[in-house]
This record gives sequence, structure tokens and C-alpha cells, in this order.
Amino acid sequence: MQSPNTPRPIEPGDTSDITRILARAFADDPMMLWLFPDEEGRDDRLAQWFDIMLTHKYGPLGHCERTTAAAAFWTPPGIAEQHPDEATLARISGLLGEHAARLGEMLELVGKATPQEPHWYLAVLGADSAAQGAGHGAALLLSGLARADAAGLPAYLESSKQANIGFYERFGFTVRDEIHVPGGGPTLWSMWRQARANTH
Repeated sequence: MQSPNTPRPIEPGDTSDITRILARAFADDPMMLWLFPDEEGRDDRLAQWFDIMLTHKYGPLGHCERTTAAAAFWTPPGIAEQHPDEATLARISGLLGEHAARLGEMLELVGKATPQEPHWYLAVLGADSAAQGAGHGAALLLSGLARADAAGLPAYLESSKQANIGFYERFGFTVRDEIHVPGGGPTLWSMWRQARANTH
């Protein structure tokens, strides 16, 4: 019997469950509050946002895993950046409404800060707010890092919540840079972890 926080691949039938888990996980995230400042209907818009991320971006291209109460989206190196099709762009624009320009600003800054050397990128890691502290995020992080280490590659992420920096530091990440999003936007902390030799 698998433990509730044993990572497993995300299946197509998991999508609605995962998007709701991530909407709850990111309900107080400074980046999400900045992109979706209107409180009314925010939970639903966040779920739709993560649906787009999973079904159009990281699901087809990345390495996506879940536990019973958390999810992680990774991309290995060598994945060509896919530009969203018109229908996806229209969906994103509809979700963000008048705040759509904020996404472009943020992505441009993040792109400039992204390391050029090959690495595994942790795009999303979130645990349901009701299950935080139960080891779900740690289990998913270790699973992805094991794959990066097996490939002899470093790992990279951006944390949009200062309180999470210590969590990532426990797994060997160090703050590499601070990305300040203008116009009252949040600060992102870019974090880097060198590959570790497999000890198994």
C-alpha cells in the first residue's frame, strides 16, 4: 500500500483534482495575488490557470508528479519552449483580463534571470493548504532532484514566497538572485542547486 505522499506520475484523469489542489496551495502566493488581484472568483481562475499549465505546457513537455495532496511540474533540459496556440493565448488573456500585461513583464524578467547552462527546472510545487507540513512537497522535491542528480544536472527554481526559501535551502538550494517585478509586483528569489553524486 502506497503512502499518501508517495510521488506518482500525473495521469490525464487527475487534472481537475490537481488544479484544485494547486489553486488552494497558491491561494496566498504573492505572484498569484498580483496576477489575479480580484478576490471574487479567484479560486476558480487559479484552478483554470493551473489547468492551462498542466494540459498545455508542463504535462506534454515536462515531468509532472503528484501525491494525494500535492503536485510538482518539472522540465528537464533540452525541451524546446512551446509557444501557446491562439486558443490557449485567448484563454490566458480571458483569465487575466486587464492584468494580462503583468504576465508578460514577469515572464520577461524571469527569462533574463534563467541560467543558460543545462538544468532541471522546477516550475510548480504546491501542497494543498490542508496538508502542508505532512511531507508531500518534500517527497515531490526529492523525487525530482533524484532525477536531476541521476542525470548529473543542477536544479533551478523561482520562489515567489520568501517563507519558502528556508524549505528549499534544506534540500541544497541557495538563493542566486532576486527578481523584482516592477509596478508593485512581487519579488521572486531564483534558487540553484548543484548536482549531487548518487550515493545509492
